[in-house]
Amino acid sequence: MPKHFVYAIGAALVDTEISVSDHDLEQLGIEKGMMTLVDEARQAEITHYLADRLSSANHACGGSAGNSVIAASQFGAPAYMSCLVANDTDGDIYLADLEASGVAHGFDDERRAGTTGKCLVLITPDAERSMNTFLGLSETLSITEVNESAIAASSWVYLEGYLVTSSTGHAAALKTKEIAEANNTKVAVSFSDPGMVTFFRDNMNAMLEGGVNFVFCNEIEALEWAQTEDLDDAAVKLASICESYVITRGANGALLYDGEQRHTIASQKVDAVNTNGAGDMFAGAFFYALWRGTSMVSACEFASKAAGAVVCQPGPRLSLAASAMLRNAHFDE
Repeated sequence: MPKHFVYAIGAALVDTEISVSDHDLEQLGIEKGMMTLVDEARQAEITHYLADRLSSANHACGGSAGNSVIAASQFGAPAYMSCLVANDTDGDIYLADLEASGVAHGFDDERRAGTTGKCLVLITPDAERSMNTFLGLSETLSITEVNESAIAASSWVYLEGYLVTSSTGHAAALKTKEIAEANNTKVAVSFSDPGMVTFFRDNMNAMLEGGVNFVFCNEIEALEWAQTEDLDDAAVKLASICESYVITRGANGALLYDGEQRHTIASQKVDAVNTNGAGDMFAGAFFYALWRGTSMVSACEFASKAAGAVVCQPGPRLSLAASAMLRNAHFDE
């Protein structure tokens, strides 16, 4: 039995969620619904503009892969995270959060000087999230952070699409995939954001080269990657580079291909207040359900419930109590 069910590598970020209006986004020149990489000065400019709302902001440790493995671990699946945090207060908070959630990591007391990454998550009244990310030390994530023994001791490797933005991070993703394949560890890739597909297409395709076991994406990302306006066409193209995939479609549910046939997974009828972390939660819950030995269809049904639950609250993850309640209700524990 592998020590970890899922091993993830990605940017370690501390999120600050702030409620804004569409007018605010226009004034700040921020593209709605997208993740935009910014430098520290630009992030400070945005923070200054929103200074009167910081007291009511929600703070949480985030990053796409981190959110997913924390979710998987909180539900009960053993998980490992490779990332890079600085020897600063945010780095302390991030690692403490991983440990409190039961996620293993390779850090000891020796951490580099610098700044741990931060993400401003701007939430509009329609629950859409627009992210402005300063990667900080995560920009230098590299093959040094790839843990070969942890990968070999895992059932799955999970690569977040945001790794395509950095040359060293992209190299780390490719190295992780190479090690996984050599150890018969399955590989899953998340497209993460439409911008990753649009602006880093070559790097994304390099992560998919030779095929992967699973792809997570939403409908916009799938259509953009396949360069089509037809979802069926995108689904066919996705099947050519992976054994299985899921295309999440918000209120329209999800389209799962389990390697043999397509399945339509119903969405949860909820009043969303914040879509930040919905895709990350979906992936984490999916991995947990697979760890339990369920089918991919059942795993997607549970993942849909988990994503539906997380969008009804601030923050990218559920509490331990809420995770246990959802798990127990779904699996009749």
